[in-house]
Amino acid sequence: MKTILALLAGATLALGATAAPAQTLKSVKDRGEVACGVSKGLPGFSAPDATGKWSGFDVDVCRALAAAIFNDPAKVKFVPLSADERFGALSKGDIDVLSRNSTWTLEREAKLGLLFTAINYYDGQGFLVRDDRKVTSALELDKSKVCVQAGTTAESNTKDFFAANNMALELVTLPTSVELVKAYDEGKCDTLTTDVSQLYALRLTMAKPGDHIVLPDVISKEPLGPVVRQGDDQWFNLVKWTVFAMINAEELGVATTTIDQALKSQKPEVKRLVGADGNFGEQLGVSNDFVVRIVKAVGNYGESFERNVGAASKLGIPRGINQLWSMGGIQYAPPIR
Repeated sequence: MKTILALLAGATLALGATAAPAQTLKSVKDRGEVACGVSKGLPGFSAPDATGKWSGFDVDVCRALAAAIFNDPAKVKFVPLSADERFGALSKGDIDVLSRNSTWTLEREAKLGLLFTAINYYDGQGFLVRDDRKVTSALELDKSKVCVQAGTTAESNTKDFFAANNMALELVTLPTSVELVKAYDEGKCDTLTTDVSQLYALRLTMAKPGDHIVLPDVISKEPLGPVVRQGDDQWFNLVKWTVFAMINAEELGVATTTIDQALKSQKPEVKRLVGADGNFGEQLGVSNDFVVRIVKAVGNYGESFERNVGAASKLGIPRGINQLWSMGGIQYAPPIR
């Protein structure tokens, strides 16, 4: 009798799980666009041009998601947010997804009720100084005045690093990255600290980028990626697999220039990726060719990286550990199967 009751209970739970409403995806489809939170302007990651058109590595995630849902990467409403605003806007439902150089931490999930979907950029905190200071290591920054952005993990990381190395620190905390650069330019601090990727981006906004260097030291782990609210597994999975799709596409050689050949491929992995075998897209609530839509819209992970922030871009960031696991890096995605 207990066995029968247990089976009935399990069946009820399974039916309940299947019938649970996927509110975010439905709302997005009804609205006709994805509301995507981005930075207020960070070159290479998310920034508008003179006409208001957004581009960047984080922007590509938003456009890829729109392509997967609507087959149209333009169906995105970009919502620029400061570091202090970003998580509150997501929690309140002002945006559907946050794609804004945000670090995955335990507290942000457990305390704020959010979920990081995937790591699309492995980063770490560093320091930028003027070249004429002749500083070659962060261990030479004793008695520095350091500018840091409020509401970021960089505040506590900086305090910990200076305390651990018995160095004196004067911390200058500012609300936005624009004010961060302004204070640094005006000499209110002699050192600027944030994620290394952001240091490269902010350096581009300075009058003479070549007069400033990013020190080689990396003092923290900063895994960055898109964030959603807890409580909607379907939306969580769709955002997560949008990132994974771009990574898997690069690994399998599926790019904007090879997508037509990929559609004719007889390789099992490629057939599953492009939707020629299986119903993986339908399981996520979108079309089975969602990866094809993504690649046509923004390219694979490597194409997006190199175009926006890579060695050939204005930022000139080496691929480093963000290279695929098969190429010496640690970037890795579960298989589509």
